[in-house]
Amino acid sequence: MVNKAVNGSGLGLFRATGIYVGAILGSGVLVLPAIAAQAAGPASILAWGLLLVFCTPVAFSFAEMSRQQPDAGGIATFVTRAFGSRASVVAGYLFYFAIPFGAPATAVIGGEYIAHAMGGGRETALIAAGLILAAGFLSNAVGIRVSSKLQLLLMVLLVALLAFAVAVAAPYARAENFEPFAPHGYWAVGGAASLLFFCFAGWEAVTHLAGEFRNPERDLKRATWLTLVVVGVVYIGLVAACVAVLGPALAGSSVPVAELLAKGLGPAAAPVTAVAAAVLTFGPLNTFVAGASKLGARLASDGVLPRALARGAGPGEAPSVSLGVLGVLASISFVLAATRLLSMEFQIGAASACFTAVTAFGLAAGVVLLRRGTPAWYGVIVAAVVMLVVLVFSGWALLVPAGLGAVALAAWRVRGKPANSHGSFQTNPQPSRELAARNGRPS
Repeated sequence: MVNKAVNGSGLGLFRATGIYVGAILGSGVLVLPAIAAQAAGPASILAWGLLLVFCTPVAFSFAEMSRQQPDAGGIATFVTRAFGSRASVVAGYLFYFAIPFGAPATAVIGGEYIAHAMGGGRETALIAAGLILAAGFLSNAVGIRVSSKLQLLLMVLLVALLAFAVAVAAPYARAENFEPFAPHGYWAVGGAASLLFFCFAGWEAVTHLAGEFRNPERDLKRATWLTLVVVGVVYIGLVAACVAVLGPALAGSSVPVAELLAKGLGPAAAPVTAVAAAVLTFGPLNTFVAGASKLGARLASDGVLPRALARGAGPGEAPSVSLGVLGVLASISFVLAATRLLSMEFQIGAASACFTAVTAFGLAAGVVLLRRGTPAWYGVIVAAVVMLVVLVFSGWALLVPAGLGAVALAAWRVRGKPANSHGSFQTNPQPSRELAARNGRPS
């Protein structure tokens, strides 16, 4: 059901696509081409292509469920419709409280790349990371309308910069750099794909912003298609250029994009690389903070977070208190990481485990909510199984989503259940008969 209050002033197709692209294109592309090449050689290009195919049903399943009910609850709303309020509160907590772990880690990765490009050390990296982190929160403080315009401009700049990197390095490409194509065998492509997985995550973050779309019924799927095309062209083009230009040296590089630019620009590559790193880091940070702050306001309005956080839960409103809480928690996490009281490994592991669990929740909901027997339904089943396998291999990091899940269930019993006996996030619950009919089974 389209939210008519937003229709005249919400996100149009291109700004929505900027938000989507920003959620997917992240700082991982700065380092992962080299890591994947180390695992599979030039055949790592196949891993990037396979993951692009794999994430397609994930992207469209989330778009379809968001289209059916555009809501700030995002995946938590899907989970409510499929499994009830108890499971949805857990999913909501996992996404919201993953941000204080993931946002500082993302900013530091970008900061380190900027420091390397500019010839600085740890202090430069921390200053750059702090500025990026602050920018992600400040852009959302002015509201999604302004931050989406900024993100669209930055994504256009980013794609132009990466295309420029490929163009200036193209004269140095050599066909022999693709041989041997699979030095470690084609099974190694699967190992490379597992390393690259989180370069294709982020679709879940945009589900919380579906209510901000001017016309979600029309634009959610269009934005998804455009994003897949942009991400596919950027990833495959950039990785192919890295292989063709850097050759065997790619596997041992810690800054492959910087080296790609250096081939064509020489010393002038440093500022271009720094700008690309900043934009790649800001994009996903901005989108995830936007989605999580909206979700926090919605959780509060449903009684499972303090009521003070509920301000700004409606479409077009800035969730200022929820955003502020996230900002304080992320700042504390950043300071702990900067002083080495909290390791980067812990932050990344905790955030990854939480986001993986949230995505698994959303895909499991898709198995229930999407029409049975369709390609999207089969694709979601495969994706859900893969996500569960990835989650199992999260190791010690599973303790973080497990702990957050326990806190969420306690909040649901104490506050959420009495406040909303019909289930959190069910602003427009679908009758079970209609749901059963759409899935093609008897009610």
